[in-house]
Amino acid sequence: MRLCINSLCQKKKYVLVVTYYFPPAGGPGVQRVLKFLKYLGEFGWTPIMLVPENPEYPARDESLVNELPSGLIIRRAPIFEPYDLYRKFTGKQAGVPIDVNVNKEAGAKRSMSERLAEFIRATIFIPDARIGWLLSAVKEGRQILKEYPVRAIYSSSPPYTPSLVARKLHRISKLPWVAGFRDPWTGFLSTPERWAIPRAIDRSLEKSVFTEADLVEVAWKGIMQDVIGKYPELPREKFIHIPNGFDGADFPEPDIHKRAVRPKNEKCTITYSGSLYGPRNPRSFLQAVESLIARKEINPDKMKLRFVGRFSAPIHEMLDQQAVRSMVESIEYVPHAKAVELLLDSDALLLIVDDVASVAEIVPGKVYEYLGAARPIMAIAPPEGAIGDLLRETNAGEVVRQSDIEGQARIIKRIYDDWVSGHSSFAMKLDTISQYERREATRKLAGLFDRLTQ
Repeated sequence: MRLCINSLCQKKKYVLVVTYYFPPAGGPGVQRVLKFLKYLGEFGWTPIMLVPENPEYPARDESLVNELPSGLIIRRAPIFEPYDLYRKFTGKQAGVPIDVNVNKEAGAKRSMSERLAEFIRATIFIPDARIGWLLSAVKEGRQILKEYPVRAIYSSSPPYTPSLVARKLHRISKLPWVAGFRDPWTGFLSTPERWAIPRAIDRSLEKSVFTEADLVEVAWKGIMQDVIGKYPELPREKFIHIPNGFDGADFPEPDIHKRAVRPKNEKCTITYSGSLYGPRNPRSFLQAVESLIARKEINPDKMKLRFVGRFSAPIHEMLDQQAVRSMVESIEYVPHAKAVELLLDSDALLLIVDDVASVAEIVPGKVYEYLGAARPIMAIAPPEGAIGDLLRETNAGEVVRQSDIEGQARIIKRIYDDWVSGHSSFAMKLDTISQYERREATRKLAGLFDRLTQ
C-alpha cells in the first residue's frame, strides 16, 4: 500500500472516477469521461481512475490513450464478461459484436437460442452484463480511498454497475458523490425487458442510486424527466444538466469560423457516423434518396452516401440494395481522429435517432460533434423534441421524422442544390455552437465537486 502522505499530495483535490468505458475503448460512450479527464486539472481537480481490467469493449480506439493526461492515476479491477458464453450459446462467431446485433427492430424474428439468452440476460444480469465487476471494483476502490485523500466520487453510466460501485464506496466513506448518466436506466431502449422479480430488483437499484447520490448530472434533460416521472418524491434540484459537447482540439482547425469554410467535393457527400442497428436504421433515408432518383431531381453519379461505424447484419443488407449501392460508401469503425476527418470531408451530416416511443428527448453525443464540424445536419428525429430544439437554437440544420419520406427528400434536395451552387443555404450560428465546447462542460462538473466539498 502506497499512502499519499506528502504535503503536495495532501493539497491536491482528488476525485475518484468510476467508469467502465475508458481508453482504449472506442465509440461515443468513452468520449464524455475522456474529455472530463482532459480538462479537470484546469479547474483544480485531480482524477483517480477506477476502471475494469481487460474488459471486452465493443469498439476499440488505441489512439484515445494519447489523450489521457500525463501522470493520470489508473487503477484496474478484474471483470467477468459473459459475451464469449453468449456467442457460443447463440452460435455466433468469436469477435462478433453483441450490442448492434442484439438490439433489433420491433417484430424482428429471433432464434430460440437468442430468446433464451435474452431471458437469461434479463433475469440474471442485473442491472447489466458488467455486474461481474462489482465486488472486485469495490475492493480496489476501498484500497484507493486508503491510499489517497479523495474528496469526492464521480461515476459514469451506462453501464449501470459503476453506479453501484460508487454507491457502495459512498456508503463506506461518506464522501460526496456525483452520479453521472449519459442515458436513462430502467425501461430505456437498450435495456432488456425483464419479468416481474428482476424488474423489481432493477428498479430498486435504480431508485437507491438516484436517492443516495448527492447530485446527479445528466447529459440530456430527458434523463431527469424520466427519473422524476418514476420517483416524483426526489428533489428536482439534485439533478444538473451538463450537455455533451465537442472538443475544438479534436479538429485540425481549432477556429470554428474557419472550419465552416470548405472546398467543394467532387460529389455531394452526406455522412453518417456511429452505430446502426434495429430501431436505428437508414431505411427511410434510403427510400427518400430513391424517390429523388426516380424523379430525376438528383444525379446518383454526383452524390455519395457515406456510412461510417459499426452496423448490424440487416443494416449491411439495406446499404447493399441495388437502387443505392453505387452511391454508398460503407466504412467500418475507424479511430476517432479519422472519423472527425471524414465529418469535415462532407457537405452535410446525417443523424438518425432510434425509432422508438421515448425518442423525443434523446440527444446523442454525436450531434455535438456534428455541430463542432460546422457542417449542416439532417436529423431524422421528432421535430418537436430536444434535437429539434438544439438545431433551431444553432440554426445548424433541419429535423424530420422517420415516417416523413417526402420531408427527408426535400432536405436531401436542399443539400444537393447547395452543393451544385457552391453556396450553403444554412446560416449556422457558429458563436452559439461554440458554447458547447467540452472544456465548458468540465468547468460545470468541477463546480459541482467544489460545491459539495466546500
